[in-house]
Amino acid sequence: MKPNRSIPAATVIPVLSYPDVRAAVAWLTDAFGFVERVRIGEDHRAQLSVGEGAVIVADTGGNRRPPEPAVITHSVTVRVTDVHAQRDRAAARGAVIIMEPTDLPFGERQCTVQDPWAHQWTFSQTIADVAPEEWGGVTITP
Repeated sequence: MKPNRSIPAATVIPVLSYPDVRAAVAWLTDAFGFVERVRIGEDHRAQLSVGEGAVIVADTGGNRRPPEPAVITHSVTVRVTDVHAQRDRAAARGAVIIMEPTDLPFGERQCTVQDPWAHQWTFSQTIADVAPEEWGGVTITP
């Protein structure tokens, strides 16, 4: 792929709608440690970096809506080096803890939090290299 400074370099970029882009960016940078890299208009969109990944915070309007608190249409998984620290940071800033840090059979320690706008985020820390076949998965490509 050709590089372009106007779009994140990540291959997959979630675009999440929030009713107040600036408030969402402030919260996500403070609570999750994301870094704002591009601002598009005062309250239209913002591109955030997280490790080698990215997320776009978009305004609502037209057919774009934020999620409803009781309805899960998606979640975003972010790999981190310390799930407990990420959980504590998010909780201290008002995130609702959906799942406390839990060691899972596929070699990940994960926790899930909900931000103030009802987006769910799963933070995942690798604790072991486990073949998918060891927990019931199937490797399709080597």
